[in-house]
This record gives sequence, C-alpha cells and structure tokens, in this order.
Amino acid sequence: MTGAQATPQTGKRVLLAKPRGYCAGVDRAVQTVQEALKLYGAPIYVRKQIVHNKHVVSTLERQGAVFVEENEEVPEGSIVVFSAHGVAPEVHEQARSRSLKAIDATCPLVTKVHHEARRFAADDYDILLIGHEGHEEVIGTSGEAPAHIQLVDGPEDADKVTVRDPSKVVWLSQTTLSVDETMETVARLKRRLPLLQSPPSDDICYATQNRQHVVKEIAPECDVVIVVGSRNSSNSVRLVEVAVDAGARAGHLVDYASEISDEWLTGASTVGLTSGASVPDDLVTEVLDHLAARGFAEVTEVTTADERLTFSLPQELRRDMKAAARAAAGQPDELAASAANG
Repeated sequence: MTGAQATPQTGKRVLLAKPRGYCAGVDRAVQTVQEALKLYGAPIYVRKQIVHNKHVVSTLERQGAVFVEENEEVPEGSIVVFSAHGVAPEVHEQARSRSLKAIDATCPLVTKVHHEARRFAADDYDILLIGHEGHEEVIGTSGEAPAHIQLVDGPEDADKVTVRDPSKVVWLSQTTLSVDETMETVARLKRRLPLLQSPPSDDICYATQNRQHVVKEIAPECDVVIVVGSRNSSNSVRLVEVAVDAGARAGHLVDYASEISDEWLTGASTVGLTSGASVPDDLVTEVLDHLAARGFAEVTEVTTADERLTFSLPQELRRDMKAAARAAAGQPDELAASAANG
C-alpha cells in the first residue's frame, strides 16, 4: 500500500486515489456497445446513457451509437442496448412488442438488487428502497415490485415511511450511494422500525465503497479534491461530498481538465484527485497534465484496494459473437443447423 504519509511535506503535490475510474459494470456496459457496433454495424440504439459520463457517451456516438430516451424512438426490428443502470420489466415488454433485439447491459450488481426486490415482494414484504428520486437505477428497481416498494430519499425521508406490518419490512438501496449517508438513513429507519431487515449482502457496490474509502484516506491532507465525473453520475457527486465531509478544504467535480479553475489551486499545496466509476482514465491523465503545468508535478498514488473483478458480456451478445466466429471459420451455426435438420 502506498500511503499519503510517504510523500515529503514540501512543495506542491497530487495525491492520486486508487481505485478510481471504471468499475467492472461500467467496463462491461461500454464494451457491450462497442462489440455490438462491431458485430451488427451502426447504428446501435442505446436506451438512456449507457453510463453517466458525458465523454463516454459522445465517444460512442462518434462510433455509431444512437442514444434515445425510450424504446418508442427505436425503429421496429432494430437492436437496442439497455444501460448499466437497469430497467423495469415493462421496458423489456415494450421492446418485445416492437420486435426489438434487446441486449441488456445492466450491471450484475444492480441485477442482484432487482432479484432481491422480487424475492421480498413475493414473500409480501414492504421494501424500503434507499435512493435518489428520479435516478434511472431507482426507477428500474422500483419497477420490479411497484406495489411493495417505497422510496426513501435520504435520512430526512425516514420519518415519512409507513408500512403494513413492522415485522415484515426490509431495506434495499441504490448501488451508488454514499455509504455513510445510507447507514444514517438505515439508523433512522430502525429507530422507528426495530425489526427492519437488511439485504442479504451489501447493495452499495464494491467499487462505490472502494472509491469513497480511498477518498476518505486522502481528504484530510488535501486543500482541494478534484473528482473527474459528470454531474448526473451519482457516485461521482457522492465522491465530492465524501471528500469535504472527510476533511478536504474544498471539493470540485469536473468532466474535463479545462473546467478546473486556477482559483481552486490558489494557496493549495496538496490536491487530491480521483474519478467516478464511469470515467475513463485518460481524462484523469489530462487533469494530471493540467496540474503539472501549474506546479503540481509530484504525484503519489494512494492505494487502499486492489480491484480484479470482471463481468462477462451479456449472454445474448456473447451468443451472437460465437455464432459469427463459427461462421467466419466456415462452421455451421448450431441453431441454423438444428433448424435445417428439424
């Protein structure tokens, strides 16, 4: 582990957080669109932003992805990719009704929360979903069991909750929340509902927790923490809040290095730098270059976790990729051969 304390306390320096940037779910989602473009050709339609990052979306648009808000905007019979944030069951039904070939790039950790929602609803539990109103992930999870789920948007919402049976209530959460604020919300809920059950395993994803943890480590030594990420990225916004709460004098969110104000750096000797889970690392490199040009050339990477998790591409895409590979090798497609022999 590389610690902040290993850097001499002289001159201007950058404490670079690790882990940062792409998580396994984001990497999978972006790869899904890229592989779909290669396999099927442009255009590939994507419902909502594949991940909440302006740069990623604009890059994929240049490669031939077309981003839409709803399935109705996708021509019938076309290919549509569902974003990493997950969708409600009705969105899948809408796709089928329009004969769309749907590729579901929902993060497997979000899918886990969907499974939990369905399971507890089937057992007739009231489900308190901790999350931000209007966020795509919350909309998707709520759609799994709308009659059983009520949203709790932060600690202040805890006192408004009503349940049918205080002995049959469970909390679930959006995967990209502040760990501390979520636990504060749970504590408030448990004061009113002592028998409140917790999810079988953490709903807040490993990457969100890891990025918040390393920011907490570096923040007390930082005059300012810069988080690279987009404003509609929940986990990126949370990183700024965590940095300030953990002792940084200031925190700022930027999409690009060009958005950094020199005023933020005035009088600063230590700048913390991290990025949200949907941010490619080349944007962080641009910020490092920007800071180096302003005297912050000494960089120490502070590591608190080693992330090795990867997720397979969606099965419907993998199936077609295998079929294409067989066809390229002159091997008959198994499904086509089976149909021909049937």
